[in-house]
Amino acid sequence: MKIPLKYGLLITLGVMVWVLIARNAVTNPLSPVHTLGTPIFINLLQFVMIYLGLKALEHEKGESPTFKEGLKTGVAISFVYAITAVLFFIGVVMVVGTRWLASEPGAAEAPMSRVLAGAFIGLFLGAMLFGLIYSTVISFFIAKRRSEE
Repeated sequence: MKIPLKYGLLITLGVMVWVLIARNAVTNPLSPVHTLGTPIFINLLQFVMIYLGLKALEHEKGESPTFKEGLKTGVAISFVYAITAVLFFIGVVMVVGTRWLASEPGAAEAPMSRVLAGAFIGLFLGAMLFGLIYSTVISFFIAKRRSEE
């Protein structure tokens, strides 16, 4: 459980740093930094941390993990990231308020509680879905390499 916790928290830390720097440096929420840079950075960070987590598992075991072990570890890393990222953004909403959600689609028409719930659920499910995809791809290549040796 130590590997998922370490690498999941590292993803969240990277997301926190990115969000705080990007929000303070670029105030326009429709800027390419936010609309294009943020998704690319966060997904690349998640992919790299899952890869590093699986390599740490490989180092810890002394051999390549099986596909199932790699998949479970990658999904566990994503779960830790998803939970802690949602908690971070709950904290942001409590401190900053909802002005960061002004650019969300439908934010003006819907009640703010619905917008917040949708954003948090979307963040959690998105992190888990992409984590599952990345874990599957990385585990496939790590397990495949093991079978070739």
